[in-house]
Formats: sequence, structure tokens, C-alpha cells
Amino acid sequence: MTYVRHYGRPDLFITFTCNPNWEEVQALLLTGQQSIHRHDIIARVFKQKLKSLLDVIIKYSVFRKTRCYLYSIEWQKRGLPHAHILVWLEENIRPEEIDQIISTQIPSPSMDPELFNIVTSHMIHGS
Repeated sequence: MTYVRHYGRPDLFITFTCNPNWEEVQALLLTGQQSIHRHDIIARVFKQKLKSLLDVIIKYSVFRKTRCYLYSIEWQKRGLPHAHILVWLEENIRPEEIDQIISTQIPSPSMDPELFNIVTSHMIHGS
């Protein structure tokens, strides 16, 4: 609440979820192990990837110049962490700019098959 009192409402709410199939996790598992057996590996890889994501958002101003940010890490019942990130930008996002920042388009399988496979396997839930 201190951040909201001082900076106002955040401009972005981002959820970042761990993927147990990340190459960095799979490479460190011993024969016969699954990611659920190695919470230490999951925690370390997740923290590194979260730091990289924050660097892209903050240092490289991918959305715009950032005023401040705040995040909280939670662990799901199945044993995977996820982070909720609040970002305050120097310039507030105006309603007419939302479509330039947030996209819900599924990539074309013929133009970018790799991105299409990533999006359809990780971002679409259920059948």
C-alpha cells in the first residue's frame, strides 16, 4: 500500500510462471529424476529467469522508462513458483495505447512456426 500511496496505481500487472521443462532445469536433473524431486534447481533457475525478465523490463525499458517495481513470489500446490510483478512507469499508459503494449494474437504457424509452437503449448490451457 505504501507504493500505491506514493506512486499511485501501477501501470502493469505481470505474472511470470516457472516452466519445469526449461532446458536449464532438465539439464541438471539426474537420470530418473523429475523436476518435482529437485526444488533447489527449480528455485535457482526461476530466480535467474525472473532476474532476466526484470532486467528486460527495467534496464531496457521494454514497456517504457520504469519509475519503480514490486514483486512477490508464490509457490503453487504442484510445487512450481510464480511471481506477480507490479510496474509503475514514468509516463502512465493512456487507454488508446493499450493495444500497442498488450497483444493477444496467436502467431502464424507458417510465418513463425517456433513461436507458434511456444505460444500454443504454453499459453493455451485446456482443449
